[in-house]
Amino acid sequence: MKAQDLHIIYFAGGCFWGVEHYFKQVRGVVETQAGYANGNRTRPDYEEVCTGRTGFAETVRVTFDATQVDLDLLLQLYFKAIDPTSLNRQGGDAGSQYRTGIFFTDPQDEAKARQALDELAKHYADPIVVELLPLKNFYAAEDYHQDYLDKHPDGYCHLRPELFQWAAKANALRTEEDKA
Repeated sequence: MKAQDLHIIYFAGGCFWGVEHYFKQVRGVVETQAGYANGNRTRPDYEEVCTGRTGFAETVRVTFDATQVDLDLLLQLYFKAIDPTSLNRQGGDAGSQYRTGIFFTDPQDEAKARQALDELAKHYADPIVVELLPLKNFYAAEDYHQDYLDKHPDGYCHLRPELFQWAAKANALRTEEDKA
C-alpha cells in the first residue's frame, strides 16, 4: 500500500463505539480511531464532552486505502447507519456530542460529500441535519473507548447488529465464480 493511496475522513454518527466497529468491518478501511472533533477546547476528556459545553462530537477517524474502497461507498455506508434527520440524537443517545457530521481535510472530499448529501435529501421529507464541515480539530478518545466493541462484544451499541454484517459484505472481494 502506498502512502498516496491512504485517505482520511471523519464521521460523527452518535456513540462512537458502534460507528468505529462498523467501519472496521469494511475491506479497505485500514484504521479507525474514536475521538472528539470540532470542539472549542484543547484535549477534552469524555466527561467534559458529555456536558455538551465543549462543542465536540463523538467522531471516528477512518483511514482507508482508496485503491480498495472509495469515499462514495463509505458515504453510502455511513448514511445507512444514521438517521440523517435526527438532530443531536442517534438511537438512545441524546446530546450535541451525538450529532451527525462529516468532517473533511480534503476539498475534493467536501464536494463528494455535498453531492451525496444532496442526493440523500431527495429521499427524505424532513431536512437533513448532517453537518458537513472542515475538520477544525480531532483528539483521540481515551484508550478504553478504542475498539470498545471488540473488547466488549455485548457492550451497548445504538447500531443494529445486522449492519456490521452488511458492512463486512459491502466491499467484499469477489471470487471468479461471483464475477461470472
